[in-house]
Amino acid sequence: MNLQSLLDQFVGSGTRAAPASGQQATQGTLGNLASKIPGGLAGGAAAGGVMALLVGNKSARKFAGKAATVGGIALLGGLAYKGYQNWKQNSSAQDAPPATESDLTTPHEAYMPQATAQGPPLELTLVKAMIAAAKADGHIDADEQANIFDAVEQMNLPPDQKGIVFDCLRRPIPVAELAGEVHSVEHKSEVYLAACLAIVPDHPGERAYLNDLATALQLPAGLAEHLERQANGGVPGAE
Repeated sequence: MNLQSLLDQFVGSGTRAAPASGQQATQGTLGNLASKIPGGLAGGAAAGGVMALLVGNKSARKFAGKAATVGGIALLGGLAYKGYQNWKQNSSAQDAPPATESDLTTPHEAYMPQATAQGPPLELTLVKAMIAAAKADGHIDADEQANIFDAVEQMNLPPDQKGIVFDCLRRPIPVAELAGEVHSVEHKSEVYLAACLAIVPDHPGERAYLNDLATALQLPAGLAEHLERQANGGVPGAE
């Protein structure tokens, strides 16, 4: 199953690549739904896809703007690559430089999906990581979840892929499940960074979730801080 389109549409970049009529319909639906969600991105939320509806902040839209040009998996991989390289150089996370345009547009093979039988495709695990993180603080109530379900229904995806997202939205996703689906430090870094993009750890529950995820992924000491730095440091070239 090719899940590249699922990841791209989830973060919003896929809506821009759709045919004109389908694009307008999808963006219009997402924009209308977002305006119903407290703290959502009224009007421009379509650019952030379902991720924007889950997160409810402008970072999702900026992320999607860049993902539309380089692709969701390339953008996540580039940010994770920069965080990992900074960590290897023993720089402090606070002073580490953010990703550059070159980091995001240069292919980093170790961060791309690999055709193996070890577990689900990386794209699916990244979508699950964002959904699980967004739900960590319990702010998505029944009405908001219904709106998100409606948005997913409007995505230009086959029914089986929509079903995957519905399932992830309905059920708890333990950190152990996410950790069991990735095996290299590069892919673990991407999963953690994806979770950081979908969460703002401004209360203890969210901070505890990220700590639990880092522990489950068995990230080396200090790497999580560098990945958070990249997730929160802004996306170069984002609108």
